[in-house]
Amino acid sequence: MKPRIFIDGEHGTTGLQIRSRMAGRADVDLLSIPEAERRNAAMREDLLNEADIAILCLPDDASREAVAFLAGNGSTRIIDTSTAHRVDPAWAYGFAEMDEAQGAKIAGARLVANPGCYPTGAIALLRPLRMAGLLSEDYPVTVNAVSGYTGGGKQMIAQMEDASREDHIASPHFLYGLDLAHKHLPEMRTFGLLGDDPIFAPSVGKFAQGMIVQVPLHLPSGVSPADLHGALEAHYAGQNVVTVASTAETAALKRIDPTELAGTDAMKLFVFGSKDGGRANLVALLDNLGKGASGAAVQNMDLMLRG
Repeated sequence: MKPRIFIDGEHGTTGLQIRSRMAGRADVDLLSIPEAERRNAAMREDLLNEADIAILCLPDDASREAVAFLAGNGSTRIIDTSTAHRVDPAWAYGFAEMDEAQGAKIAGARLVANPGCYPTGAIALLRPLRMAGLLSEDYPVTVNAVSGYTGGGKQMIAQMEDASREDHIASPHFLYGLDLAHKHLPEMRTFGLLGDDPIFAPSVGKFAQGMIVQVPLHLPSGVSPADLHGALEAHYAGQNVVTVASTAETAALKRIDPTELAGTDAMKLFVFGSKDGGRANLVALLDNLGKGASGAAVQNMDLMLRG
């Protein structure tokens, strides 16, 4: 029998993207709930318990409720795309390229927490440097980022695209998270192997999909941009999801377009260094709905199915 997959919250932005990525697949059976019944708790509970893998595309509290529905069910495996369980040690963190062994952990897990889009880029840049001893645990990290507006879900999409709305957002670019207490900080700190929360400055641009995450650094004595590049290359060798731009490619760039990888499930990393070698700007380029959300969820599902 084919594995049964239920996307709880399939009518939201992330859920729709997952369904789109799975369209035409003959190797799984997709269980579905009509949009009019999406708040029918009994129907949701039945489908959650029927599924081999449930992908939760819900707000945090609704995800916790869905997990509670499965409290007595040891067979349904879960991928949660909310922030509810990302730093819970009982859940495998769903960034397969994070470490050499992480893909196997995901494949064998019953509970998988899908990463956030911003943390995916930040952790991809920071963790290899921490593991290589090039960045100290107490380094005061700053993360600056811009995302496509689809990351804000259906409400923000409508605010950005519908000029007739009273709450229409006309700005071509805006900064938010101004209280420096963004919900993604715990996973950045935990999986970036940081001793403290970074200063995180997220923003949204007037484009649908795409993302740039930047980590600017004053380099410690004895560490060069080439060292950072070498550590990233070594860390991500042997797979084709996360790639590291060559020094020649990076040197030839005049600008980076945040939409370059829109519609893909890949991520590309860059190391830009100052002429004196004392400063660097690390950059992650990805699709906020690809490797940053729905694409990662499907990748994790496939690992679990093979596991």
